[in-house]
Amino acid sequence: MRRPLGDAFFRPNYASDYSMPKVTFVKEKITVDAAEGEDIRTIARKNGVQLYAGPHKIVNCMGNGLCCSCDVIVKKGSENCSSKGLLESANKWINPLLGLKMLSNPEEDVRLGCCTKVHGDVEVETNPPINWHGDKFWN
Repeated sequence: MRRPLGDAFFRPNYASDYSMPKVTFVKEKITVDAAEGEDIRTIARKNGVQLYAGPHKIVNCMGNGLCCSCDVIVKKGSENCSSKGLLESANKWINPLLGLKMLSNPEEDVRLGCCTKVHGDVEVETNPPINWHGDKFWN
């Protein structure tokens, strides 16, 4: 038996009123649309943006939040990102890679791309540097 179409065929399209979050990768000068609640790592991989450096391009945790090699700096729109979870907060003490990047960028919001969900427009910087000799590193 065929199901009648009913009024589903004539419903207005509310999707045109909804704007998708935009993620801007600052170093790459790329702005892309993202789905609500999608993580930065997935957005970057879908659009050809390289989050990993060195051997982490091959050896990483595949987005499970364990290796801390997909770290990014949220330049603008940190209020449009998910809050830090327990794993992401603990990794700054457990994993030296993330801890050093947070220490050498104290005024920046260093986050893990695989743990950071996007709920609005954000600007991110990929592969933040470790500032070994900066004025603020040893203070």
